[in-house]
Parts: sequence; C-alpha cells; structure tokens
Amino acid sequence: MCRWTVTQGAPVAWFSSCLSCRPPSHLLSLSFILLLLLLGPPTSSSPLLATLSMNSEQNHNAQRPSFSHFFISQSSPSSTPPPPASSARLPWAINVSSSSTAIAGRHVRSSYKHLQGDVHKRKLVSFKYFFLRIGENGAINGTENEDDQYCELEIKSVEVGVVAIKGRKSNRYLAIRKDGLLYGAKKYGPDCHLIERIEENKYNTYASAEWKNKKKFMFVAINAKGKPINATKTRKTKKVTHFLPTLVEP
Repeated sequence: MCRWTVTQGAPVAWFSSCLSCRPPSHLLSLSFILLLLLLGPPTSSSPLLATLSMNSEQNHNAQRPSFSHFFISQSSPSSTPPPPASSARLPWAINVSSSSTAIAGRHVRSSYKHLQGDVHKRKLVSFKYFFLRIGENGAINGTENEDDQYCELEIKSVEVGVVAIKGRKSNRYLAIRKDGLLYGAKKYGPDCHLIERIEENKYNTYASAEWKNKKKFMFVAINAKGKPINATKTRKTKKVTHFLPTLVEP
C-alpha cells in the first residue's frame, strides 16, 4: 500500500512542485489567455460595450467646445445688417440736380442776352470788320459801310441756341443751302435754322441746324474781301466765321 501511494502521488507532487517553481508572470499570462478564450472577441452588439461607448462619447462631446457656437457668437455682432439709407437724402439729390439745371439755364440765358425777347435789331460785324448784308435780290455779302440799311437785321430766337436772322430792308432770311450756298430766302424754312454759339473770343458763330457736310457743321462766313464763303469749306476755328452782334441805333 505504501508503494502504490508513493508511485501514484509522485506525479501530483511533481506537478505541484513544477507549478510552485514557475514565475508569477507566466501564471498571469496563462490566466489572461484562458479568460479571453472563455469570453471570446468583443463585439459591437454587446449591450454593455455599446452603453460604455455611448457614455464615453457623450462625455467627450460635453467636454469638447462647440466650434459652431463659437463662430456664431463671434459673428453675431457683425451679422447685424447696416441701417438702411435714409430716404431723406433723395430730395436733396433731386434739389442738387434741379439747382444745377437752373444754373445751366441761367448760363444759357446770360450767353444769349441779345435774344431775350421776341425780335432784336442787330448788325453782324465780321472779324475783318465787314457788316453782313442781305441784298434785295437775296445776295449775301459784306460791306464796310455801316450805314447801309441792308445791314440792319432782325434776330429772333426760335429755341435755345437756334435763331432766325432776317434783313429788315430786304425782308429776306439768312439761309444755308444743303450744298453750302448762302442766300436770302423769301420765306422762313429749314435752311433758315441757324445755331448760334459764343466762342472763346466772345464772337458768335452761326451754323446750319438742318444740314451738315460729312457730319461737320457748316457756318456762315465772309472772307477778307467781303464775299461769302461756301459753308462746306468752313470751320468754327476760322476767323471768317466769327461775327459780333452790335446794336442798331434808332
């Protein structure tokens, strides 16, 4: 009996002695491996793990600041729309434009003082000191005789800047034909529309309001000999187109 007990107990004693001689780290590793084998791999379907993950995410989000809230709070002062423009400025702008128009109107009226009223008696003296003359037969020329009755003219304003010039003695209108010929018309017509402008040297120019030559104005002109110049050959920069209105003495 004693031999059987020794032979059967030897392995137990040997196993116990082997376990006792192993280092503690090996025991921990073996226990951890056994625990993993028993539990199996973690899955997302585990309710415990899902609850733990949700709680951890909520805590993380609660601790992390909201960037959208930060931007909204920072941009809220500047997001206030600017106050609308006051409508009280509109009448002021209208008044400015109307006042400028009034000033322009006064400038036009002051530039054409000899046209204020219905009809004005004038003589047109050229830059070369020739008086514009409308003859009995309708011929246009210049004379140095300021007492010539055919030099007395009636200037009437048709509209702003446009006038009609009529010889008092000949009863004809100063006119410019389409081909540039100057003549005295018996009846007032489109050829008699003359644009009057004051140049920088204070002399006036008279251009046809009806006809142009190659998109350029055609002017009344008298040369240094007192003869009319075809209007197609004239320019406002030439002195032969400049005239000075003078009063007719009663």
